[in-house]
Amino acid sequence: MLSLVFILSGCGTSDITVDSTGIWERYIVFNFGRAIQALSFGSNAGIGIILFTIIIRVILFPLMQYQNKSMKKTQELQPKIKALQEKYPSKDPETKRKLQEEQQRLYDQHGVNPFAGCLPLLIQMPILMALWQSISRIPGLSAGKFLWLELGSPDPYWILPILAAIFTFISTKLSSMSQIDSNPTMKIMTYFMPLMILFMGVKLASGLSLYWVISNAFQVGQTLLINNPFKIKREREIERQQKRELERALNKAKNTKKKRVKR
Repeated sequence: MLSLVFILSGCGTSDITVDSTGIWERYIVFNFGRAIQALSFGSNAGIGIILFTIIIRVILFPLMQYQNKSMKKTQELQPKIKALQEKYPSKDPETKRKLQEEQQRLYDQHGVNPFAGCLPLLIQMPILMALWQSISRIPGLSAGKFLWLELGSPDPYWILPILAAIFTFISTKLSSMSQIDSNPTMKIMTYFMPLMILFMGVKLASGLSLYWVISNAFQVGQTLLINNPFKIKREREIERQQKRELERALNKAKNTKKKRVKR
């Protein structure tokens, strides 16, 4: 992922026009810029970026849903994964191999892809880099203005970077709330990602921060509407309550049967 960032960001700094060459600059970055300009009603590039972001999020919606379903299945398998880890606690190569085989067999049985969570990020990274370069290197966009912003320059008041960091935190926090068990990696990401977005936002073109704000705000709304963690937690609590009631009923029936046998 880091290699991808460095490769794409190092593609050049000169203006990109219809005469540019290369697949990345001529056919990807330039066409990103054309799409944003086509959506810039009244020649307002900020509106173009907002509409472009919403379109990208709608296109990625099926992939995000696939990611959410896969993550949910993975979370439901955590008790079984822990049981396997307790069954194969040793760190020697042979035991590790057996553990990996058992885990993979478990994933295959339940149709779970443990790497599905990386797919949206892998797809969004080139989009982010193409958007950044189109804003920075296409003259019509780099000189664009929106509200107090010069889209090709950083936000002088840090308003968009702060909003982007806040929405990133809320989005990541909502995703972590639906997990069955506490995940140390997810906890780190909940706080690390917003800080990274904030740091990058104050350095890079404000048009990119605008993309982050709209994209993460969209993600927050999507999560609350479709994968609401509060609803998921209530459903799990109801399920646990039903299991407890069933266990109590079974224990009561067993005790009643024992009393009758004694008589």
